[in-house]
Amino acid sequence: YKLSVSPEMDIMEYCRKEWRGNTPVAKRMRKGYEAVAQKFASIRRIRGDNYCAFRATLFQALSQATQLPSWLQSEDLTMLPENLLNKYDWIKQWQLKQKPTKKMGEISDEIKEYLILLRKKWKNISETKDPIEKQEACDKLFKNEEEEYSLYEALKFLMLNTAIELYNDDKNGRRVPVFSWLLFARDTSSNPCQLMHNHLNHIGHTGGLEQVEMFLLAYALQYTIQVYRLYKYSTDEFITLYPNDPEEDWPVVTLITEDDRHYNIPVRMCQETML
Repeated sequence: YKLSVSPEMDIMEYCRKEWRGNTPVAKRMRKGYEAVAQKFASIRRIRGDNYCAFRATLFQALSQATQLPSWLQSEDLTMLPENLLNKYDWIKQWQLKQKPTKKMGEISDEIKEYLILLRKKWKNISETKDPIEKQEACDKLFKNEEEEYSLYEALKFLMLNTAIELYNDDKNGRRVPVFSWLLFARDTSSNPCQLMHNHLNHIGHTGGLEQVEMFLLAYALQYTIQVYRLYKYSTDEFITLYPNDPEEDWPVVTLITEDDRHYNIPVRMCQETML
């Protein structure tokens, strides 16, 4: 039984435990944590498998959710797997978690179930008004491995859908965000099919999210993901936003990383910050 999101701990206490030495790296990390501690009192460790970017982002989004995002309310959401599979034959090679041999019809049904689960959980948690109850509901969800991984499959599929939309927009001469060019400029993902085969199918199994895929996740969720990148302390990349030109009305979630590979979450905003 593995804890997906550890209980909270004082940020500076955590930092002192993790970064004891006097190396330049340890000093920089301590400075970084001190800066985060100006805004947040505690940290919660996120379990370090290849899903940690999903886990940290989704946990933060649900913890502060007060309503269901409009894209989750849409009737078309549950038709998405079927509609995409009808248009793009190659999606049959979508790799479901630990189930590489599923047939096309089953893939569509299974992903539909994951999307419905995502909507249901988001709705229930956002309707929970009491902050303590809300936190307990989030903690409970992230202790249920079966449900948790199903939600990550839903997120991956939403990322694929967003990538297809961006790719088509670009081909049809519509304006797309800069990260979209970077996403499809990689040798390994020059189109959505390659993106699926070489990247999305591997997330959670053999790799996590790369920088450019953090942008894609943010777009898929219509959330701004703000990340304290501690090893970039004292540079202008210390606090990075995905996307870097966010929409005004997108909610913001905050993560912490020491290396752009593993993400933890800061919690409990300091009172003066909230004012």
